[in-house]
Amino acid sequence: MPVEEFVAGWISGAVGLALGHPVDTVKVRLQTQSGYRGILDCVIKTYRDETAMVLAPVDLIKVRLQNQTHPYGLRSPAGGSGAQYRGPVHCGASIFREEGVLGLFRGTGALVLRDTPTMAVYFLTYVSLCRAVTAQGREPGPLTILVAGGCAGTASWALATPMDVIKARLQMDGVKGVSYHGVLDCIRISVRHEGPQVFLKGLALNSIRAFPVNAVTFLSYENILKLIC
Repeated sequence: MPVEEFVAGWISGAVGLALGHPVDTVKVRLQTQSGYRGILDCVIKTYRDETAMVLAPVDLIKVRLQNQTHPYGLRSPAGGSGAQYRGPVHCGASIFREEGVLGLFRGTGALVLRDTPTMAVYFLTYVSLCRAVTAQGREPGPLTILVAGGCAGTASWALATPMDVIKARLQMDGVKGVSYHGVLDCIRISVRHEGPQVFLKGLALNSIRAFPVNAVTFLSYENILKLIC
């Protein structure tokens, strides 16, 4: 076997396994455990109970790094302090050193509140649209999958944006000189200072990003699923 074929086979196999693993996990749990009402219930409970604890620190580091507006070591144009973090590892280590283990999980409650209902909307929108425009007994075509996936992503982010604003503010808690005492306090202070429209910040960008990203995600997911099943 040529080296090129071996490498291509290894990479495609690894990608297929990585993308198929979440589906396989849900399948195995449905097959071996009786605590789920169906596929969607299993996905939501698995995300809520396990995935958020992994995603929270990663999402926190992402938000902190995205809020740096100039390179590490340079002072801001306004004369403020320089950027705090050199990169993801330095950011995580700095948060752990300065804020402790709990500091890495800032905004976890808001993250769960954001993603638990939107996961339901995400999959229900996709499945409903695919069924609505596909003849009974037939598989949805690529165009149907693209449109349904894009609409599912846009709908879920429209619902998620208000709590996404709160999550990001809690993750920056103290860094910008503002401190909150939890989700409700953050909501109260944000509405008092900026009005209800504060919950729409980022909605347009979330929607613009969500359609193409999720259209491609679902098309890739469906095609890989056909290859590995």
